[in-house]
Amino acid sequence: MANARSPKMAPKVAIVWRGDAQARRDATAEASRQKAVFEALARQGVAAEPCVFSEDLAKEVREQLLLVDGVLVWVDPISAGQRRDTLDEILRAVAAAGVVVSTHPDVILKMGVKEVLYATRDLGWGADTHLYATRAAFEAKFAGRLEACGPRVLKQNRGNGGIGVWKVEALDAGMVRVREARGEAEPRVLPLRAFLYECRAYFDGGGKLIDQAFQPRLPEGMIRCYMSEGRVVGFGRQIIRGLMPAEAGPPGPRIMSGPDHPPFQALRAKMEGDWTPAMARLLEIDALPVIWDADFLYGPKDPNGEDTYVLCEINVSSVFPIPDEAPEELARTMARRLARHVGSKPERAADSPVQTG
Repeated sequence: MANARSPKMAPKVAIVWRGDAQARRDATAEASRQKAVFEALARQGVAAEPCVFSEDLAKEVREQLLLVDGVLVWVDPISAGQRRDTLDEILRAVAAAGVVVSTHPDVILKMGVKEVLYATRDLGWGADTHLYATRAAFEAKFAGRLEACGPRVLKQNRGNGGIGVWKVEALDAGMVRVREARGEAEPRVLPLRAFLYECRAYFDGGGKLIDQAFQPRLPEGMIRCYMSEGRVVGFGRQIIRGLMPAEAGPPGPRIMSGPDHPPFQALRAKMEGDWTPAMARLLEIDALPVIWDADFLYGPKDPNGEDTYVLCEINVSSVFPIPDEAPEELARTMARRLARHVGSKPERAADSPVQTG
């Protein structure tokens, strides 16, 4: 079933988030956390409607999405133990039918997984990073790397909220101290072989583990760089405590700022002029998401005493909250994308060419 809307009609976009049947019945733009996005799209002449998804509502959601011109998705990779495989199947189907989808699931599999840290480790934002594609490789190599290189951070390939992100420190007599980044997780001391065994689950279903050097400047905070396609639309700086000892105190609030915030102009220049287009070329991404973000930790100072930055994650599935400046920019991006694709051939409508300026 192809999208049958006339290109002369005002384009229509569905904004998707997770909920139950009651939430779907009650959903309104005014009461949603994406209220500012709805309003910004309206100012661009794009009509937006809520679309609440759950696995039980898959048929209704698919039918709704086939009747719009574009889809913007805010659904975590993992939520209450549920993955979004069913939603991704729907999104692929409606994209093939001529609907603009952001972020397309195939793009998520390239840049919205931790494997991107390994694939792009040489772009200038990388650190000492390794990939374990099998349990056997992990169990054979990790112990030696931990012993030789000091504390490591392990990350399951797809997740959110610190789930499956571990700081691992070697102790005496084959013991390790491990701390997961999620919630209020407490550190544990256990034999390394026991921890390796626990990690086997991360390889189920073709899963992988990414291994990065722990960044000593973690206490100085994380910088979230918000992007719309290839343009920086804002920043968020936060003191994080996910891998820190309890005495470090609670995390701080994320302080939002616009794209012109002076402390981050060197990072902005690298993202827009170098790292983002290089990533798109390397990963063969023809369409960067309408909204995404890159999380950076401070790396070691360079020879001139300037900050360097180490990529620790890219988020493309559910980027929220966002800076006040971001809704207007992503609405403009979506309006341009719709203008290019409404009425175009279905095989070209899943996403637009990369924008890097």
